[in-house]
Amino acid sequence: MKKLLYILFIINSLLLLGQKNSNIQFAVYNDAVGTSSMFNLYKSSIEKLNVFKTKASLPSHLKKFDYLADNGLIEITFKKNEGYPDSLSLEMLNEQSDLPKDRPVFIEGYQFNDTSTRIYSEMITNIELKDCNGLQCIHISTIRN
Repeated sequence: MKKLLYILFIINSLLLLGQKNSNIQFAVYNDAVGTSSMFNLYKSSIEKLNVFKTKASLPSHLKKFDYLADNGLIEITFKKNEGYPDSLSLEMLNEQSDLPKDRPVFIEGYQFNDTSTRIYSEMITNIELKDCNGLQCIHISTIRN
């Protein structure tokens, strides 16, 4: 009985950790990931938005981001000579937190296994270290209150 309770506890913990925020829509510019709401600050600099509503509709150069396309994925093109946000790799975030650089990072419940992925620092509102299967992992929040 004790083993059964322990197994149920572990399964419940994994389900809670793995919950994705269904209100988040990701956007990609220049092979770096941000949130669609983050790019609202750059409306006047954006030349074009391509909205892909399903994973199946993603073009080949965006297929590597298909795990982020639960709510669709936006590809952004900026006008020439316009400013855009700074980006950093998830490896850098791991190293800054004294974690192995290949440790997965979670953004709003979405697991990023490829830590060479760059994200826009502007979308980050909170960074926490949380236990994930016995390992410390970075969990990033993007929602502004």
